[in-house]
Amino acid sequence: MKIISENDVPEKAMPGRFLRWVADKGVGLDPEFCSCCVMRVQPGETVRPAHCHPDGEELIYIIHGEGKVYIDGIIQPIKEGTAVLFEKGSIHMVRNSGSEEMKVICFFAPPSNLDAYEFHPEVEFEGGKE
Repeated sequence: MKIISENDVPEKAMPGRFLRWVADKGVGLDPEFCSCCVMRVQPGETVRPAHCHPDGEELIYIIHGEGKVYIDGIIQPIKEGTAVLFEKGSIHMVRNSGSEEMKVICFFAPPSNLDAYEFHPEVEFEGGKE
């Protein structure tokens, strides 16, 4: 049986967020068909830069907090209990527009890590349509 606490995994500071890879090759659990990280976003912060996953998809689930999500130019509200699918190749960002820390769990299939992201720094969150 493989069990791990997110607190046992080192946290990585990234622009607009903190990540703990709880299921990834060589870090935390080591699944064959998916990977997973826990993301914290502070109030007013935006996950930057915009990015996509050209070789897979990402499903996020908001554990705590509220904000907005940008997907391919469209902005939608998100809150605790919301699940969002970022399809293969869709450009996306998350923003915490609430007053408390947002906590999100992110699932990737097939397994992914930061090396597999395709970044789009030219994309601005404000450029989307609500």
